[in-house]
Amino acid sequence: MAAARVADPMVSAETGGPSAPDGSPLPDRSLPSFERDVRRMFTHIARGYEWFDHVASLGNDLLWRPRALWDLDRFRRPGPLHRVLDLGCGTGELARLLARHYKATGVVGADFTRAMLDNATRVSAGRPERARLDFARATALQLPFADGAFDVVTNAFLARNLSDLSVAFREVRRVLRPGGVFLTLEITEPVSPMVGRLFHAYFDRVVPWLGGAVGSAGPYRYLPQSLRSLPDRAAFLTLLAQNGFPRMTARLQSAGIVTTFLAEAGGPSNPSNESR
Repeated sequence: MAAARVADPMVSAETGGPSAPDGSPLPDRSLPSFERDVRRMFTHIARGYEWFDHVASLGNDLLWRPRALWDLDRFRRPGPLHRVLDLGCGTGELARLLARHYKATGVVGADFTRAMLDNATRVSAGRPERARLDFARATALQLPFADGAFDVVTNAFLARNLSDLSVAFREVRRVLRPGGVFLTLEITEPVSPMVGRLFHAYFDRVVPWLGGAVGSAGPYRYLPQSLRSLPDRAAFLTLLAQNGFPRMTARLQSAGIVTTFLAEAGGPSNPSNESR
């Protein structure tokens, strides 16, 4: 399947932000408006976000999130979980899974896009776990929560959209209790060169073509660009260590196409790193 040809970004006369030729948002990390443009992008794709992810990932995203929670359970220290925060919750898919997985735990899903939160509230309505789910508008760079308010903080496919990972990691550390766990599930470079070639042939060409077919060329052209901005696994773990997480690990899924990063918030009882 040939990739659609996409011209250089244009500036939309209506929004003032960079856009693809079809008018859909195309964030540019080099611009001061990057965070605003990412919000505009997610507003644009909010309605079809979940189903497009299922299609574009060939259904694998339905396995990645449960596997990440399996890894979380084996990483964290035994004990009850009272409150969990899911950052960049989007339409609430991981937040709902957390509420079903931890049946005595309150879960807060936070996102900085109102359209995503509206969809999360709508999709979650009437589900058994809804009574333990709250949704809040918030940015990962300045969380409106008290110090030590959560036992676990999670996010799925958020990190590559942040303008400053160190600031975000420090905020997560602030709202986690000592010994609490931070889980980041993110698209990463495959470990095998052969898998990497197949992955990039699909991720860099076919996924943007699919996005263009549904009027969202910009967001799904931005997607492979955002991966290139993400630190590699070792650098990601180093950033965690530098920002209050002395114990951490990286668990690969799907030959490294995604990675579950797990990190424990610093405290007097924490042992040395177990990163690998």
